[in-house]
Amino acid sequence: MNRIISFALLVGGIILIVYGIGASNSVGSSFSRMFNGAPTDKTIWLLIGGCVAAVAGLLGVLRGSKSV
Repeated sequence: MNRIISFALLVGGIILIVYGIGASNSVGSSFSRMFNGAPTDKTIWLLIGGCVAAVAGLLGVLRGSKSV
């Protein structure tokens, strides 16, 4: 994977995680937890997507690009 793309995935994943944490503290998520016992779907997808993107980006940055 290209190092620039990996770095962009890492940064994008971190941003999604931050937005997911913010969404989990929102009023809508609090009501959802009160009635359903779980946060909103948007919060869950932001956190999952952010974690997947961050891990993929981190693996790409650590692995590096091989010269051909």
